[in-house]
Amino acid sequence: MAVMNSTIEKKLWDAADSMRTNSKLKSSEYATPVLGLIFLRFADYRFTLAEERVAKEFENSRRLPSKIDYQRQGVLFVPPTARYNYLLNLPEEEDIQQAVIQAMKDIEDENLSLKDVLPKQYRRVSKDILISLIKAFSEIEMQEHNGDTFGAVYEYFLSKFALSEGQKGGEFFTPTSLVRLIVEILEPNKGLLLDPACGSGGMFVQSGKFVKRHSGNPESDISIFGQENIADTVRLCKMNLAVHGLEGDVKECNTYYQNIHGCYHRMNYIMANPPFNAKGVDKERIKGDKRYPFGIPTNDNANYLWIQEFYSAMKPGEGKAGFVMANSAADARGTELEIRKQIIESKVVDVMISIGSNFFYTVTLPCTLWFFDNIKVHHNSDDTVLFIDARNTFTQIDRAHREFSLAQIEYIANIARLYHNKPIENLEGGADLLKELFPDKKYQDIPGLCKVATIDEIEAQGWSLNPGRYVGTQIEEFNEEDFLESLTALNAELQQLNQQAQQIERAIEENFLLLVNGNE
Repeated sequence: MAVMNSTIEKKLWDAADSMRTNSKLKSSEYATPVLGLIFLRFADYRFTLAEERVAKEFENSRRLPSKIDYQRQGVLFVPPTARYNYLLNLPEEEDIQQAVIQAMKDIEDENLSLKDVLPKQYRRVSKDILISLIKAFSEIEMQEHNGDTFGAVYEYFLSKFALSEGQKGGEFFTPTSLVRLIVEILEPNKGLLLDPACGSGGMFVQSGKFVKRHSGNPESDISIFGQENIADTVRLCKMNLAVHGLEGDVKECNTYYQNIHGCYHRMNYIMANPPFNAKGVDKERIKGDKRYPFGIPTNDNANYLWIQEFYSAMKPGEGKAGFVMANSAADARGTELEIRKQIIESKVVDVMISIGSNFFYTVTLPCTLWFFDNIKVHHNSDDTVLFIDARNTFTQIDRAHREFSLAQIEYIANIARLYHNKPIENLEGGADLLKELFPDKKYQDIPGLCKVATIDEIEAQGWSLNPGRYVGTQIEEFNEEDFLESLTALNAELQQLNQQAQQIERAIEENFLLLVNGNE
């Protein structure tokens, strides 16, 4: 979750959660109106700052500033009827629900990139609750945080909605600490950035923040491309980008069947948290698709379709990818093993990181972070892979949920930087955590933590990409859900082998009959 003042967090969440208590709305229904108000407040704040700059610019000019002058400041144009103070100070007898709806429409009319994006379901929110929300969000002091506070509020609310929404919430939110770790290792500083399963756009937001932290300009240094299969989530992503001062080309499509951005061999950076172990992909529709160069898995599991999607989107000689994947994919058998073998032999696999359980708000399963690099210019050798076991690195945020602290994120990323022969960073204290294990600031294998393995060593391990096989970690704690996931995968493989055995048995019987009949 976003790091904020806990008093502010609780106050704002309690105000928003009153909608669930005092209305008939479910989390999925009240999340969007609440996030819409957060968007409105932040857009107004940034516009207010731009007003001050524009006023100075036109101080001695005979011409009055226009909408274009504000948009040149990199902000959304907010008309008078959409200003937050206008809504906050409306007389009680006014129709506040209609006023908020109109504010959203007016912002869309003035900013075409947001056309049909902003929520307008405020008739479903009672007048009293809506007024209390507007007042609660107006009380955040943003100036002292240089405008970052509301971005943190937005991320915090996304995480809380994901938690309250359960499994469905995971469709639009990936825990921020995992996203930031992916970004810190990929270091997306310039070029085209793709998330083909973008959800609410967390990968884009953290990439923009990374560019800013390293003295860049995300508006000019990175170009954002997103794909998402759910229309409401596309809107949520566009709002999230706007809240953080970013723009991107985010489209609704089914990534399995549509390459809507022409991503093949085009992208500098690919980041994603695709759905784990998705089933039901129509394989007839994707036969011969160049995005799946190593073949279509025979089992009903889309993990290795996604992995090839990321692989094929990388720009030759430049592209990198980092993504979240189910643990079972690292050791999957059958045709998935054959695909994994070809990917490993192509020398793009760069870093593999095991993540412990309870990082997600919707499931307790552990996961693995995969990183591809198709040039490896900073490596001593291009036929090695860095394995990191980060399962014992975490911060417990409550009984059932964990995250990485900023220092822990930087610490893990610094291990990868040492492996890549890059300078380590210490913006968050991560370098201090390295001192004991890496006193000379040089990479070395640490039993139980990290190990560099060659492709020959990986072949000897049956082409497994499970970090535990190489790092030599202690015995894993039993995890029932992880066991059930593995058991389900093994059962599916067994069913597939049984079907193949039956086909072979029928073929033998038919050939035997042909031989017998032919000799009569």
